[in-house]
Amino acid sequence: MEVTRFGPVAGLAGGILALTSVIIYSLAPGQIWLVWLTFGLGVCGLALFLVSHLHRLKEFSARRTTRLGANSFLMVAMFVAILGIINFLAARHAKNWDLSETQSFTLAPQTHKVLRSLKQDVHVTVFAQDRSPGSNAYRDLLDSYRGVTNRVTVTFVDPERRPDEARKHGITRLNTAVLESGTETVRITTPSEAELTSALIRVTRDSKKRILFLEGHGEHSLNDRERTGYETVKEALTKQGYEVASLSLLQESAVPDNTSVLVIGGPQRGVTSDERERLKQFVAKGGRLLIMVDPEIKTGLDELLAQWGVTLGPGVLVDMQDRLALGDLTALLVRTFTEHEITQDLNSAVLMPSTRHLSFSEEAAKEWEFVPLARTSPRSWAETELDGKVISFNTGKDVQGPLPLAGALTPKKPPAEGQPRPAVVVVGNSTFASNAYVNFPGNTDFFLHVVGWLAQERDLVSITPKEPAFRPFVPNPNQERILLYVQVLLLPAATFFYGLSVWRRRRRL
Repeated sequence: MEVTRFGPVAGLAGGILALTSVIIYSLAPGQIWLVWLTFGLGVCGLALFLVSHLHRLKEFSARRTTRLGANSFLMVAMFVAILGIINFLAARHAKNWDLSETQSFTLAPQTHKVLRSLKQDVHVTVFAQDRSPGSNAYRDLLDSYRGVTNRVTVTFVDPERRPDEARKHGITRLNTAVLESGTETVRITTPSEAELTSALIRVTRDSKKRILFLEGHGEHSLNDRERTGYETVKEALTKQGYEVASLSLLQESAVPDNTSVLVIGGPQRGVTSDERERLKQFVAKGGRLLIMVDPEIKTGLDELLAQWGVTLGPGVLVDMQDRLALGDLTALLVRTFTEHEITQDLNSAVLMPSTRHLSFSEEAAKEWEFVPLARTSPRSWAETELDGKVISFNTGKDVQGPLPLAGALTPKKPPAEGQPRPAVVVVGNSTFASNAYVNFPGNTDFFLHVVGWLAQERDLVSITPKEPAFRPFVPNPNQERILLYVQVLLLPAATFFYGLSVWRRRRRL
């Protein structure tokens, strides 16, 4: 009798204690002893309630409605269990079908090969705002990668909500992905398959590729933190997994054989004939060279470039259309890029202050192929007189645009089997990669793309970018009138008369 009296109280207390144990576990999972204590007391209270109402349970279970209800509950439970098993099997043995027109969610065969050959784990941390287009693009792409291999793990971080994590990784722009494997770290800023697969190759590679910067002629210094220095570029390349150092051909008799890319960054004094010969031999052996020169500077490289058919144009480029707003007319905001592996993923303008143009002669270099990487707009020209006068196009002296300001050179004839293929990239500006300008989004991307292509990183995975199919419907005048009649007149009139007929039928009832 006493048990029956205190049964409801014990049941209520037991339910509250059981619920409390769940809350404690969610708030303080480390206090496991307290969780088990409250949960045990709750179970005891519920058991006491069941014992005190055992006779009522027997009467309730003997009813016909109870049996029917139990049968229905059992069928529902079995149905839910079957659905759970199906979902479990589907998750363990997932199969995706890409029904998009351009196969946007299908990975290239090169990417499948790279993912299947991964021998170590790679963790990807994506720094992007939640539910932003960049975050969604990374999520879709990385989901496809994780569907092929379980060695890739992903974490998404919103820099605005977790600024400490962003500062820890040195994040300075949104939509940046940091790939980590062991002690190696590589980062990308574009959610594209080519970029991500190339980064996977770099971060899991045993050896680092070496990037050397020529010095001894007033070039931008890798250790200079001032506006004209290249220290930021050095840090960016190091974060991409490259080994970066300086080289003086005045002290070395040749470019080291383990050099992946040699960079000549804005020489202010002339290169000697001996150095030109060493540069020529480096390229002839399959070397990769990046030359960045500024206007009105006698670099001593004219003779070397002429052997490859390239001539450095006179004057400074002026652009009335593609330029920095409220800035100098010579501060170009380059937006026009040609089709090339270097520029295929570029989606930001490149800021180039004080730039010179290039020209190429096929007759002078019949064995080399020249591809312009970037051009000025049609409203541009090469200004040859900037001595304090009002800038205007001078027919006969100035060169009318559009003009190429960067180009890539490769030999037309493929190299012998097993031999490296040389390549040269010439840019009519070196300041865009300095500390003062390299953090401009387009500048960072352009420089890293150039170095990546020269280092044959982007050649490893020559993946064609997939553009989403977007074909807006643009009606002609007849179609516009039809749409107007249907949407504005026909559909509202049909709705009105249908409602009127329903109202009349109901009124007759």
